[in-house]
Amino acid sequence: MAGKKLTCLECGQVNRVPEEKLAAGPKCGTCGAALISSKAVEVDAATLAKAARNDELPLVVDFWAPWCGPCRMMAPEFSKAANSLAGKVRLVKLNTEEHQAAGMTYGIRGIPTMVEFTGGREVKRQSGAMREDQIVNWIGA
Repeated sequence: MAGKKLTCLECGQVNRVPEEKLAAGPKCGTCGAALISSKAVEVDAATLAKAARNDELPLVVDFWAPWCGPCRMMAPEFSKAANSLAGKVRLVKLNTEEHQAAGMTYGIRGIPTMVEFTGGREVKRQSGAMREDQIVNWIGA
């Protein structure tokens, strides 16, 4: 069966979604949660690890913390970019304050840092706050 594997960001179940359904609001076959969101979704370290390893749609992670001023400035821009790229790329956020081990696992030295995973591998990263247009251009979808 053709399609893209996507990890449910709510329950962690891996789903296969036909390419033509990516823009039609696919839902998880297990819990019914939306698989593609028009906003950035907060994830935990375990969900990020599973999605980064399994997803066949590019996954862009914003590593951030609540005390970080530039992170808070970039948050609405990152969500706007998620809306612009819905169905092509999934944008998620990981709070490095709550998940400190994940920051070490992914070698995060400064925040905000965006990391793109494609096909189970990190393909690029960018540190520093960006506007929506800069994020979309950096992702290049």
